[in-house]
Amino acid sequence: MDHECPFCRIVQGRGKADILYSDNDVVVIRDIHPKAPVHLLVIPKRHVGSADDIEDPSTWSTVMDAAVKVARELDLREGGYRLVVNCGAGAGQTVNHLHVHLLAGRVFGWPPG
Repeated sequence: MDHECPFCRIVQGRGKADILYSDNDVVVIRDIHPKAPVHLLVIPKRHVGSADDIEDPSTWSTVMDAAVKVARELDLREGGYRLVVNCGAGAGQTVNHLHVHLLAGRVFGWPPG
């Protein structure tokens, strides 16, 4: 754990967040600056700085499985949803802890950003 990381503080119960889902490996929270009517963050509990820092490929399946599970629980499949991973400041990553954005509730354009 990185004691300065805001997501690690949430995982440890020391940070404020609207938690929608939690298991042994991930936590899912509402984004505090939503870009869509549904904007959630799927966060591994183990600190990994970014997608570029993943050493164990099972991290991806753990995080993505949780994202899909939450999307299904919230009945987002019919309207569609988007999963986004930003890697590095130039790509829009503002917290240096791997997380997947789960966005839904509006039509998204392509290409993004």
